[in-house]
Amino acid sequence: MAIIGRLHPLLIHFPIALVVIAVVAETRATVTRDERWHTMAVGNVRAGAVFALIAVVAGWRLASGLGMGSTPLLEWHRWLGTLAAVLTLLVAVTTSLADSGSAVERWVYRIALLGAGALVAVTGHLGALLVWGADFLRP
Repeated sequence: MAIIGRLHPLLIHFPIALVVIAVVAETRATVTRDERWHTMAVGNVRAGAVFALIAVVAGWRLASGLGMGSTPLLEWHRWLGTLAAVLTLLVAVTTSLADSGSAVERWVYRIALLGAGALVAVTGHLGALLVWGADFLRP
């Protein structure tokens, strides 16, 4: 397993935080109509998309280098993570359209961002189940 695979647990937390903060900031921008929050969301989702792609590559390397069989949980985590990274990248690309486009384009961006945030949360949860197991919080 290459070093990039071993870095997956370290790399993944940064894009998760960036995408979640982007969702929170865009929600705040929508409620308050303060464009500074939207600017913050755009910056976070763009950076999150770049780091998400790096984390996905590292995750695929980690999973393929473990020498273990593929479990359904690993497959769900792998493919939802890939989908989340791709959707986050698409949201990052559409940020320029949302800034210069119509209100409909802004809402498409917002809904896609919310979807990306939800996928990131579900994928992160599945990753935690892989690492810590379902009984982690039980005494």
